[in-house]
Amino acid sequence: MTEQSKTAWIYLGTAIYLAISMYLVVQKDIWYFFALPLVLGVLLLYIYSLDKVLLLISFITPLSLNIENMDAGLAISLPAEPMLFGVLVLYLAKLLHEGHYDRRAASHPISLVIYLMLFWMLITTFTSELPLVSAKALVARLWFIVPSYFLAIQVFRKIKNIHWFIWLYNIALIIVIGYTIYRHWSFGFSDKSAHWVMSPLYNDHTAYGAALALFLILTIGYIFYPGLSNNRRFWVISMAVLLAIATLLSLSRAAWISLAVSAGVFVAVWLRIKFRYIFAAFVLIVAFLVSFQHQIIDTLEKNKQDSSADFVEHVQSIYNISSDASNLERINRWQAALRLFDERPFFGWGPGTYQFVYGPFQRSKEKTIISTNAGDGGNAHSEYIGPLSEMGLPGMLIVFLLVGTMIYQGLKTHKNSKNKQARILSLSATLALISYFTHGLLNNFLDTDKLSVPVWGCMAIIVAMQVYYSRLEPDSELLDSSSNKTAD
Repeated sequence: MTEQSKTAWIYLGTAIYLAISMYLVVQKDIWYFFALPLVLGVLLLYIYSLDKVLLLISFITPLSLNIENMDAGLAISLPAEPMLFGVLVLYLAKLLHEGHYDRRAASHPISLVIYLMLFWMLITTFTSELPLVSAKALVARLWFIVPSYFLAIQVFRKIKNIHWFIWLYNIALIIVIGYTIYRHWSFGFSDKSAHWVMSPLYNDHTAYGAALALFLILTIGYIFYPGLSNNRRFWVISMAVLLAIATLLSLSRAAWISLAVSAGVFVAVWLRIKFRYIFAAFVLIVAFLVSFQHQIIDTLEKNKQDSSADFVEHVQSIYNISSDASNLERINRWQAALRLFDERPFFGWGPGTYQFVYGPFQRSKEKTIISTNAGDGGNAHSEYIGPLSEMGLPGMLIVFLLVGTMIYQGLKTHKNSKNKQARILSLSATLALISYFTHGLLNNFLDTDKLSVPVWGCMAIIVAMQVYYSRLEPDSELLDSSSNKTAD
């Protein structure tokens, strides 16, 4: 076919498409046919360039909408989760066809713990109280992990893709921040409206705050990234300031605590404090809390400060366990989760089942004004206690193992990397994950795309830095896959 013939066919196809679109709009009031070129473009990316699909998902995720059907026990985030599922299917098909995945990434300690976690999820799905719900939870975990971790490791062989992954999410987050602050302003920046003004983009201020804290840390890391022009560094600082303001306005106390913990770890790394001293201090703190738990609880119960728009008062409300409804409801959920664990200590009730089974395990004296008799108010509000109730003691221990392995490997990569870019990226990703899993003491969001995509993505950054870049010379440029020849 000649070039003139190709051009003629393109014009003809375009004319036919426009004619059909105009007919549907004028005669049938149907507008969605205009989205056909976008859909076809995305489909072509799935066929020829999965790496770009992953980066597109990073941008789409903060802007996706959550659709729930509690009667069927199903919830899905559109369009992010269907896109992730498509990547899962195509990438697994590609692996089966090619029969090859980088051995170093596949055998990395973080990868090994992930295999163990998925295996135990599969076992507890067979023993689940609600097998269909657990099967959906397992498939959802797969469509989060396979694209955002296993595919991402390979995509991150090109260092520029790490930058794109982080900043595309950041750009979308700017849209969410603008939307949230505008709505918050329209309600007079009240403490009550701060809990829901980010919906429907984020379910509530806790998930929103967790994402803000995670990307605030990643963005601050870029301030120290070598080779940035003054103009780019100015925009990075501006983004960090915006994220800090948004985090403050979110009134998410868990996000504030997580940032403080990450800052403490950074200081320990900066001062080169040995891990055994940090661990000893942690053991002493736990021993103190256990030894004086009754006196501590008595003191906490005297705090009557509820959550407030005032910063000092809101900080004081963090340890109010006598009247703050949010804190009391969280304790109610934890108590119900522990009773579920007592009932089934080894296999648990099945992945994803907590919100459907915890109702009868509530005690009337522990319920709050936001409790539901049906027990359909959400999850266990903990990345550790939730798995304890759903997958038994092994489920919780696997989470602890994952967190410990991630922190150890991240700090090890930072310490051993010869290249400054690799050190900064690995440390930033590690501190961001520490922020999230500290937040995970009080909330759990790994069953949502909003946090799963960046959390598993940060683990992929650590692995990519360790496998492909840690041995590069200090003056090497981390720009494209050609650098991997040195690392190999």
